[in-house]
Amino acid sequence: MMSGKELLVMRLPELDRMPLPQVSQYLDANVEHSVIDQVNWQDLYPYKPFCSFVVAVSLTRLYVFYTVISKDLRAVNTTDLSPVAQDSCVEFFLQVPGKEEYWNFELNCIGALNASHRLERANPTRLTADELKSIGRYSSCGSEAIEEQDGTFCWDIVISIPLQLVGLDSDNLPDYVMGNFYKCGSKIAHPHYLSWSAIDSDRPDFHRPDCFGKLWFRKPEPEVEEQAIKQNLQPKGLKKLLRKLFGK
Repeated sequence: MMSGKELLVMRLPELDRMPLPQVSQYLDANVEHSVIDQVNWQDLYPYKPFCSFVVAVSLTRLYVFYTVISKDLRAVNTTDLSPVAQDSCVEFFLQVPGKEEYWNFELNCIGALNASHRLERANPTRLTADELKSIGRYSSCGSEAIEEQDGTFCWDIVISIPLQLVGLDSDNLPDYVMGNFYKCGSKIAHPHYLSWSAIDSDRPDFHRPDCFGKLWFRKPEPEVEEQAIKQNLQPKGLKKLLRKLFGK
């Protein structure tokens, strides 16, 4: 088993009172970004777009906010449970300690969501229509289909997941959960597969709970904070800076 990264998740109850566009701005302005920068299959897929994320927990929900700078922009999969990983895509996988199942949440740049829970990659249980509806999403790219465009694009997206959906009790959160964050696009002009916590496999495979990192809900030992400093954290207000630079 590889030694995964560790991250302290901020508790921000005020997020529950905000619409998602405001959540996006608030997280960007108040929490440092972590970077998805592990190119695990350099020989096969060397392209490395920039992708950062912020993760936070409120009283009822888990929020993940992504900022991306990448060549190509594609979102031809417009419905939930479609193969959004083919498009300009970000992903979040989660496993609660003591549970054998893990959860995967895959979003293309217009917020189409493919999500499930499973014991292994081959046998997913897809989320129901009601479960999918309970997951909030907001993207700077809007919600309409995007045929592949050439160029360099800066975009961001936020997802809001009910804690209860993934088996977490907001009044009794565990010390930590296991998880990983990804940036991918399998059918765009510059295919890529990046992860936050490194993956040890011969070919692209995000379904590796053994390579998940730790997401702490309670302040851990000082060693975790020291490790976080080494993770190439990006400044608060990153989205505003990037939009100023790229204007897309």
